[in-house]
Amino acid sequence: MFPMAGSPYDQAVRYRLLLTTEARDAIEATFADYARMMDMLDEIAVAKGVGANLVVLHGLAYEPIRKATRLPSRLVTLGLRDRAAYRAASNPRLPLDDRLVNVRDAGTLSLGTALGRVTIRFEVTGYTAGWTHATPAQLVRSDNGDVEVHFGVTATSHAHVSPTVSSRKDHVMLAEHAPAPDTLLSRAGRLIAGIAYGAIEKAEDKNRVALVSQAIREIEQAEREARDSLSHARAEEYRLNARRAEIERETTVLAEQIHVAIAENRDDLARAGIARQMDLEAQFEVLSKAIDENAERIDAVLTTLRAILSSLQDAQTRLAELERSEALADQPKAGSRKGHDAGLAKAARASRVVARATGVPQGIAPSPDIDELSKLKRDKDIAERLARLKSQN
Repeated sequence: MFPMAGSPYDQAVRYRLLLTTEARDAIEATFADYARMMDMLDEIAVAKGVGANLVVLHGLAYEPIRKATRLPSRLVTLGLRDRAAYRAASNPRLPLDDRLVNVRDAGTLSLGTALGRVTIRFEVTGYTAGWTHATPAQLVRSDNGDVEVHFGVTATSHAHVSPTVSSRKDHVMLAEHAPAPDTLLSRAGRLIAGIAYGAIEKAEDKNRVALVSQAIREIEQAEREARDSLSHARAEEYRLNARRAEIERETTVLAEQIHVAIAENRDDLARAGIARQMDLEAQFEVLSKAIDENAERIDAVLTTLRAILSSLQDAQTRLAELERSEALADQPKAGSRKGHDAGLAKAARASRVVARATGVPQGIAPSPDIDELSKLKRDKDIAERLARLKSQN
């Protein structure tokens, strides 16, 4: 084996994965979906006459593959370049990069799979000479049924030093162990924990209403920040997709021009067109990675928003209960009225949240039909998730 041209790696360090049943199922599902993706690429390439034009193939195949498989978006992008190498490989293997795998500590790594991200224990089994891959890591199934992750590494120039980890420059995509920066999601988690019943019960009676009221204000502020973040991510999504569409159009035109140049025996023009095509493919690869990362950011913000809105509803319910309890304790006769006022206040706050979420003015009263529609969608999502879980057993 020889190092791939331009690759910084000339050897591989092998990590044998110690798989639980859950991890093995996730990896097997990933191999199966990846094989399905390769079959789809072959079918699309033949049907559309794409050939080796990766940009056009991406435009035709990416969305169908995402719909037909459960593969992470980054693995789909890497797989588009991997088709020929995958068919030529002696053992089943998948390309990995730092978006799909990283080493958490001396004995565990995190791996993106078709069934979500899993944490897996491993043991180092040694080094293998040569690295022929375009990606910095590979997920490999060996002949004996073991599953390994191979990371590309570079040996030092000191040949007399024994081949230990310390004598090599290892690129194993280590996870950062420094304290993680405070993110919107981590803040939302703290806010949600702060309005838990146990946390509220620890406060003195006279402070509980003020505590929950402050929590509501903080949660509403986090919701505004989440929506701002989502707006920025959506704008970035539009910009990146627009540039990718430009590259796809230019690549399609170039392909036609190259065929004409070849038919006219103008190899000089054909070479110039191919050089430009390769430059565009390199730009396309970078753009595709940026689009994948931005899509993950959008998913994370949407998840955070759902959690924030749910926690806001819990906080409002808790506040209404506390206000009603205090009113009944201090003024029994006026308790019913104060409880009613608290309910109205809660409804008003909920209306403001719905207004921000949907763009519907808060003066419009909620419709029972809309509530029923929302419940129907949620029940459908629950049924679909249940069916997926049953199919995995």
